[in-house]
Amino acid sequence: MMTGYLLTAGGGRIDLPPFTAWKLKRTESVPCDSFEGHCIWDSGLEPLLESACRLIVEEDGARRFTGLLDEYELGWGEAGGELFLSGRGLAALLLDNEAEGQDYQVATLADILHDHVEPYGIQVSYIASFPPVPDFSVETGASEWQVLYDFARYHGGIQPRFDVWGNLFVDGAVRGQRLTIDDRSGVTGVRWRDRRYGVYSEILVRDRGRLGTQRLVNEDFARQGGRCRRVITMPGKSAYQAMRYSGQFQLDRSAEERFRVEVKLPGSWFCEPGDRVELALTRPALTGTWTVRETEAVMDGSGTGVKLTLG
Repeated sequence: MMTGYLLTAGGGRIDLPPFTAWKLKRTESVPCDSFEGHCIWDSGLEPLLESACRLIVEEDGARRFTGLLDEYELGWGEAGGELFLSGRGLAALLLDNEAEGQDYQVATLADILHDHVEPYGIQVSYIASFPPVPDFSVETGASEWQVLYDFARYHGGIQPRFDVWGNLFVDGAVRGQRLTIDDRSGVTGVRWRDRRYGVYSEILVRDRGRLGTQRLVNEDFARQGGRCRRVITMPGKSAYQAMRYSGQFQLDRSAEERFRVEVKLPGSWFCEPGDRVELALTRPALTGTWTVRETEAVMDGSGTGVKLTLG
């Protein structure tokens, strides 16, 4: 059974009736996790909702979602009162807030977390250790998420992520379970995608200050006839490593988006982004080890099911 409660700005708690319908999406980073739910609601309790700001969702006592309460809607009909609500994971706090422009003579991960994450009350569970970054600049108008992501990804090769408790991890550790999906798993649908649009064959990275250029090529895609070049202009203070990593990251990221498998299964099947799935399906013939990129679990009038997006 999926249940939940709301937290108010003053520290209060509002317990919700069990959800009669819901949809829960877990992602790697952006767009962030999200939840939509419907439950029965008693008239007269509406004032409690005005101060609600956080949404917690649990299934049989296990935490499934921690996030912002983005929207709620009340309705009344022949069956009585009902409440619809939706929210996003705590990564939304970093996505919704713009950073102030700033130049760091030398920036560390601790500096970035102190200035761009901790002011929003986000708990940081684990952080990696990598060298300080000289001449790191924050552009005015960038989201706080973009500042954190650029720093960790371009300079440390680490993708920040949030868990179901809303804790931030910036450690690069390989986590997750290994699962097997085969002909005995009750698969109800499979979709395979090869999307060439958006895959880069070549990246040119230019240094605005020193006018240097780095050229990186996706050799496999180029041999298949792919022609899609992007030019990235880095800030004048960018180091050689940051330039090359930025270009290679964009190249690799576009290639990662090319192949996707969507698998639909009955039941909850609560997987996490980053889990490994061994596919052994005969129709269609899909094998190999894949990584869970996104999970979308739904419970409605037709039952409970989940869609796994694998990459």
